[in-house]
Amino acid sequence: MHWPVACENREGGAGGRGRGGGSGGMSPPFKIAVLGAQGVGKTAIVRRFLCDDYSETPSPNHARRVYLSAAVLNGHVHDLQITDYPAIPAFPGSSLQEWTDSCCRGIRSAHVYILVYDICCFDSFEYVKTMRQQILETRVLGTAETPILIVGNKRDLQRGRVIPRHNVSDLVRKSWKCGYVECSAHFNWHILLLFSEALRSVGCSRCKHVHATIRFQRALRRERCVLM
Repeated sequence: MHWPVACENREGGAGGRGRGGGSGGMSPPFKIAVLGAQGVGKTAIVRRFLCDDYSETPSPNHARRVYLSAAVLNGHVHDLQITDYPAIPAFPGSSLQEWTDSCCRGIRSAHVYILVYDICCFDSFEYVKTMRQQILETRVLGTAETPILIVGNKRDLQRGRVIPRHNVSDLVRKSWKCGYVECSAHFNWHILLLFSEALRSVGCSRCKHVHATIRFQRALRRERCVLM
């Protein structure tokens, strides 16, 4: 179930001013970082989720974009801060590196990482594999582990798949201990599912109920995002 709501234009640490802002009754926002190689469809996934919008024309992302939405998780409203990052060469190993490169700002404080690859491009999966390892080696946020969700996009191009699905699924779920979802931004297939899984993975550590009931609010004003 989607609840339309206009996103506000906020920057940096504005999450602290979420719904309920100064009253102190609002939980901190869920920070979702979306990463992947160039051309895998990261932006298409985010736009499809937030605005139910899809463009056939590729839109290269050279700057990070921060989108704001909301979700009801186990009866509580939470702000969502979804950051669409460009294809970064490496995950920043320190806070200094993170804030020196404007494309990486805020990436180390994410609560969940969505790593997207193109099921028709082997190199994009290698990028995800490297990025996951670097996240595990360098990132710290006061907890032992941060959820990582691996997403195979472009399922509509199934015939061009370069790695069998069961091979990827077994590797990701059994060896990496990460969640795995395949989707198609083009046909809006499993888009809601992947964000539900991402939010549930965070909810497992922040809520009492593992099987969370989730409702999303979607942005009405499509242009309301922050280009960083």
